[in-house]
Amino acid sequence: MRTVFLGTSEFAVAVLERLAQSEHRPLLALTRPDRPRGRGRKLASPPVARAARALGIALEQPERINEAPAREAIAACEPGAVIVCAYGALIEEPLLSEHELLNVHPSLLPRWRGAAPVERAIMAGDASTGVSIMRLTAGLDSGPVCLAEAEPISPTDTYGSLAPRLARLGGELLVAALDRLAAGEGLRFAEQEESGATYAEKIAAGDRLLDPARGASELERVVRALHPHIGARLKLDGELLGVHEARAVARQLPAGELVGEGERLLYGTAAGALELFVVQPPGGRPMDAGAYLRGHAR
Repeated sequence: MRTVFLGTSEFAVAVLERLAQSEHRPLLALTRPDRPRGRGRKLASPPVARAARALGIALEQPERINEAPAREAIAACEPGAVIVCAYGALIEEPLLSEHELLNVHPSLLPRWRGAAPVERAIMAGDASTGVSIMRLTAGLDSGPVCLAEAEPISPTDTYGSLAPRLARLGGELLVAALDRLAAGEGLRFAEQEESGATYAEKIAAGDRLLDPARGASELERVVRALHPHIGARLKLDGELLGVHEARAVARQLPAGELVGEGERLLYGTAAGALELFVVQPPGGRPMDAGAYLRGHAR
């Protein structure tokens, strides 16, 4: 089947790579424009742009996906389906109605519609999540679903371990859906139950802060949900200490107090303590608790 792919993030890259290996290899990939990134603010391409070039897939990086030049580039491919995965911009009419748009969304819709479904599922302590293949509509991830499959979340999963599994699952489900379309079988879509809808808001600065007024188990989930791509942090002496790895332990300390015990680094919370295994001082590199304590005696 002739396809066009719209995506931007590392998650979308894995789906694009699986699609490129199938009989539905995209004729064109569209992603966001290059932007300044990092401390040096050097111009850098989105992950999907780099992947498309490596795969030899034609690439467009329109400033606005809904305007005529982008829509004309898509239409010129005469796609049987346009795939959307973590594109990062709202798709609007008339593009929505010009093609069959299938969205790869990493949650079991209607739970965790929105920008950060993987992170929010881990933060909430969900036992499982999954991937849904849905028809893109004007609503926020509210279109009908044709395929979905669950993926368990282990007690030690981080974003870095869970997201790749979901991306692989998403690629397989997408190819299965396109196989059905190509075979003339069609896809059976089911409307989402609005009563079960929850929203995965974009991760904001406040979501990254480890508030000692919350329990250690909850804070551990925040650390896991934001590792390694965003990172959690705690306020310490007016500065922000990055926290890359941590675990809740059955120990009570004054909330907000950071205590060193030998090679162990413990942070007091409202319920239990958070043991910090890998931290990152302001302007420094990640280091284990022992190295931090040796350089920051308390």
